Amino acid sequence: MKRALLRAVARCWPLSVSPDSDLRRAVAFLGWGVDAETVVGASYAAAVALALVGVLGQTVLGDSVGLAVAGCCLVCAAVVLATTKLVVAFASVRRAEALGDAPALVTRLTMRLSLTPAPGAAAAFGAQSVPGALADSLASHVRRTANGPNTGLQAFGREWRPWLPELERACSLVESAGREPAQQRGATLERARTTVLDGIHDRTAAFAASISGPATALYAFGVLLPLALVALLPALDAAGVPASLSLLVVVYDVLLPLAVTLASAWLLTKRPVAFRPTPIRRSHPDVWSRPTHAAVAGIAATLLAGWSVRLVLSDWMGFVAAAGAGLGTALVVAFQPMQSVRSTVEAVEAGLPDALSLIGRRVTRGTATERAVEDAATAVPGATGTVLAEVAGRQRRLGVDLQTAFVGERGALATVPSERAESAASLLALSAREGRPAGDALLAMADHLQTIDEAEQANRRAVAQVTNTLSNTAAVFAPLVGGATVALSAAMGSAGPLGGSIATADLGLAVGWYVLVLAIVLTTLATGLTDGLDRSLVGYRVGLALLAATATYLTAFVGATSLV
Repeated sequence: MKRALLRAVARCWPLSVSPDSDLRRAVAFLGWGVDAETVVGASYAAAVALALVGVLGQTVLGDSVGLAVAGCCLVCAAVVLATTKLVVAFASVRRAEALGDAPALVTRLTMRLSLTPAPGAAAAFGAQSVPGALADSLASHVRRTANGPNTGLQAFGREWRPWLPELERACSLVESAGREPAQQRGATLERARTTVLDGIHDRTAAFAASISGPATALYAFGVLLPLALVALLPALDAAGVPASLSLLVVVYDVLLPLAVTLASAWLLTKRPVAFRPTPIRRSHPDVWSRPTHAAVAGIAATLLAGWSVRLVLSDWMGFVAAAGAGLGTALVVAFQPMQSVRSTVEAVEAGLPDALSLIGRRVTRGTATERAVEDAATAVPGATGTVLAEVAGRQRRLGVDLQTAFVGERGALATVPSERAESAASLLALSAREGRPAGDALLAMADHLQTIDEAEQANRRAVAQVTNTLSNTAAVFAPLVGGATVALSAAMGSAGPLGGSIATADLGLAVGWYVLVLAIVLTTLATGLTDGLDRSLVGYRVGLALLAATATYLTAFVGATSLV
């Protein structure tokens, strides 16, 4: 339906278009089912239509309402006209999230090759690994070379070379390891794994160093300076330069939010690699909330917060409380169950290195993998041990193989959507078929999972200083400064010889809207820089930030008013 609509709009553009190579590559990567020419033609046609609507609205209405309609339409037309740049930026963000799967993918390649020196089989095994753009890309190359002498690994590495050259080198090392003697193969495979990790670490460190300046500028010119200038409005009145309400609304509720959003989007596109969290789908049995639950909770919070604050304080504060509390509550209710599932997944993944190490040592001593899993279930504490115990129990009761016990219908991982745990389960199932030689592969995977965990933590720490500042600014600092400066401006205006040209209610609403926008945009930016743009994680954190920002803004205003 969406593709048909896009093609229909594109046919309205009568001229030929020539998309650049970046847009062609971005559209192909996103897999929208349309070509770049369709995207460009549709954007041009939509932009012209919006501009004509704006001009027509101004002509027919001819007053301030017509001017507002025309301005909104022209802004929308400019945004639509920039669709090509937005598509390239969106593809950059998605590509960074895909590259976060590179260490896990290379690990699967090396683990399979350590058992059977066949790069083609390793490539096919890796293509069936974690779902995502990276594995899909490898799978497409494997299919294209299925009946030829090549494995698809080299073509796969070349495709991703512009963004992670180390991935191409790792694929080349995997190919070379398949032709080496068994004594040398292990060292080559280890170099393949460390090559990818080192490349990601170097790029993340360089990125963290490069964004400190832009992030500081965003903080200074997007948060601190605009909010501090609110307190100077009475001084402008006294100097004979009164600020109008329309100018305040345009600056604080249109231009500044747009500038902060564009700057945040630009920073996100510069992220080279993002270790995305485990995606949790709403269909998961432990996710009890539905959109209707979130909507009902949001409406209830809107009415309750708006009514109580208006009753106790003032009308304009009730509007701010209703907007922030309603949207924040709806987001928290919608996505909190997914965060609970993700916490369970993280607990299972935390014990995987220890479990694989214990099982691998037993397998190398000749113990069957099934028995080793049963022994490890009692030795590994926490959620991982519980999963292993369930696997062992299913094998005893039903007589199924390890693969079915882990990921089959109602298997131990049926409610644990962990890509890393499923990869470990696949290797354990392979170990059950290969026997003792798979013990070393299990040990190597245990060590490498621990290394990946450490690398992910190191990469998050590299950007933590910037992201922590952004998160704290969104939830606490910006609303604190905003509420205090609105109170100070109101006090100075009422005490000044000319009075205030802008009513306190109008000023509070305008700045309150900007504070809520900052809570949304900066929290999204901080989450995206650290963990990628997972919808449930971003939504949950934005919801918490909105609740905190709303409470802080109103409390700061009330507290500052009582002091000045």
